[in-house]
Amino acid sequence: MDISRFAYLFEPYDQLVKEADRVFQEIRERHQDCIRCEIHCADCCHAVFGIFLIEALFLKNDFERLDKEEKEKAIARAKKADQELERIQKRLRQFRDDPYMINYILAKERIRCPLLSEEHECILYPYRPITCRVYGVPILIRGNVRVCHKSGFEKGNTYTTYNMDRAYKELYSISRELLNASGVKDTDRASLMISVAKAITTPLEQIVKGDILGGSEQGT
Repeated sequence: MDISRFAYLFEPYDQLVKEADRVFQEIRERHQDCIRCEIHCADCCHAVFGIFLIEALFLKNDFERLDKEEKEKAIARAKKADQELERIQKRLRQFRDDPYMINYILAKERIRCPLLSEEHECILYPYRPITCRVYGVPILIRGNVRVCHKSGFEKGNTYTTYNMDRAYKELYSISRELLNASGVKDTDRASLMISVAKAITTPLEQIVKGDILGGSEQGT
């Protein structure tokens, strides 16, 4: 599929990516001793999180450029990740009315990202989602500040944070534009957040329409 007709959406998404990188670097320069990110540290590559349709589109497009063998290995890992996610979703249904337990479970669960190679390197590192770009610094999400458990940021101190809530609003808005451009009337699908596993195994034609099995609405 040729995604050039969505080219006008490239710039706002690219600006979000650059802003995330800028804030990360700014916090790193201010608090060098607190950030423990290093090569082959894959803690963030085992977190449970979702990405918006616009992120899935870009990730999938670049994934298709990888060589056949690397893609096959990643798809095999994606199938395993999907099985783990199904297990977690069944567990979450038991606590659908308890946001505290849902957040607790999601924070504790560990699922290997299918883009993490056997050498503990991201095979799409330059094109990684925004969540991956800011992991390691304090982030503001759903009104709360979260940090990597390996970092040196201490409770009670004040630090610069990356506003993930604001980024989510922008990603949602761009995803709505993507659906509009695809002729989809149900733009509520822009709230879908899907796993990286779903993103790389779903055809581009389905991603641009939000037609993704296993997607979940933002905030669930």
